[in-house]
Amino acid sequence: MLNIPIQTILGQLLLGLINGAFYALLSLGLAIIFGLLRVVNFAHGAQFALGAFAALILSRYAEVPYWGALVLAPVIVGIFGVLFERLFLRRLYDTEPTYQLLLTFSLGLMTEGTLRALFGSSGVPYANPLIGGINLGFMFLPFYRGWVVVVSLAICVGTWLVIEKSKLGSYLRAATERPDLLRTFGINVPVMVTLTYGWGVGLAGLAGVMAAPIYQVSPSMGSHLLIVVFAVVVIGGMGSLGGAILAGFALGVLEGITKLVYPPASSTVIFAVMVAVLLVKPAGVFGREVV
Repeated sequence: MLNIPIQTILGQLLLGLINGAFYALLSLGLAIIFGLLRVVNFAHGAQFALGAFAALILSRYAEVPYWGALVLAPVIVGIFGVLFERLFLRRLYDTEPTYQLLLTFSLGLMTEGTLRALFGSSGVPYANPLIGGINLGFMFLPFYRGWVVVVSLAICVGTWLVIEKSKLGSYLRAATERPDLLRTFGINVPVMVTLTYGWGVGLAGLAGVMAAPIYQVSPSMGSHLLIVVFAVVVIGGMGSLGGAILAGFALGVLEGITKLVYPPASSTVIFAVMVAVLLVKPAGVFGREVV
């Protein structure tokens, strides 16, 4: 039996929870876009990186502090998403899903390539807005990382409540499930669809801003996370918002524990769980079977 001190286990659990906060936030954005629009958004990783670079540009050229960028950058990324949906993606809703996938994949490649041409391939540091931390006994927790976990959880729960429990959320769901019925109430369905995509993209941009002080801001920072986040969404259940949130935090913790028990498996444990879930419940843990 492994003889691991409890302090080490608790510390690794907390580190896994921090990674899980980003998994949950990114997975939620993906789940919104797929669950409501049935679009597999392969540009999500690039939009995550775009959020981090938007914060960097605002800080470097407009002297906007981090807390201002935390509001402005997701809005900017969301506006890019709205323009993309209105100009390009909307034309493919009635075609095979493969065309939507290829379009979003191309957008991701173009975004990453543009960022690489403008800023280079190496990472750029972003200043930490919350200096210091707290000694928990088993580890020293930086204030900013603890803040990331709390805010990510609050945003995830708040988004879930809006979409699942509010009138606005019912309109968003109806815009794709029963657009004909929604039009009878005088609701502009295309605008609702556009706002849904912009919302999901904005969440990716927000995650990028929150990740900027922790990771190096680089064009490929999103592509490294994209495949993992897709696996999280599949495990939670494609289109299940609650499943994406719970799976994101849980798998971040599992990844952290795996690094402690058997480090070589930490990079593949999420995919192993995905394979197991697909074999037992193809729709995902919280997904609904299509009959």
